[in-house]
Amino acid sequence: MSEIKRRGLMLVLSSPSGAGKTTLSRLLLDSDSDIVLSVSATTRARRANEVEGRDYYFVTPEDFEDWVRKEAFLEHASVFDHRYGTPRTPVMDALAMGRDVLFDIDWQGTQQLKERAREDLVSIFVLPPSHAELERRLKERAQDSNEIVAKRMAKAADEISHWPEYDYVIVNRDVTRALEQIRAILEAERARRTRLIGVGEFVAELMR
Repeated sequence: MSEIKRRGLMLVLSSPSGAGKTTLSRLLLDSDSDIVLSVSATTRARRANEVEGRDYYFVTPEDFEDWVRKEAFLEHASVFDHRYGTPRTPVMDALAMGRDVLFDIDWQGTQQLKERAREDLVSIFVLPPSHAELERRLKERAQDSNEIVAKRMAKAADEISHWPEYDYVIVNRDVTRALEQIRAILEAERARRTRLIGVGEFVAELMR
């Protein structure tokens, strides 16, 4: 029988800061060997616990702008006075080989991906259970100053307003349940007919 193969998909998780998308991303990657993380380039400074090439590619603003001119990004955006972008080549190579690629990006980047590769895109917006819980999570992270936390809270309403642009919405009340929902979405999207390669030949053989 002919073999049925699959083109990879781009799975986007977006949320306001503190809603849990980074935690969910890491749990998904740990539990599913068929998905890899898209590593973004950024102009912001590296935090103490971050590793070059694993968490981000840390580049100068000048180098970032050079990549933009060369159209080397699938998407890029400015967030909190810093720039972020997704290198094009490694993502497209992974999709062609049947690998899924996970994106931890905002609504601006998601819109650009939708314009350039809609058929490959599956987008999920992660909501916090409440305004108070979002603020509590931001303060507990202890990564940012009170001023930055306040800025993130002020921006959260604008970010949340873009939820209708996504394919799926999940409220992250419980991280285990939220992860189960993401995995169910991923499995269903992997079986989508339009992503299967060789199914026509397979069916033709069945009908002989």
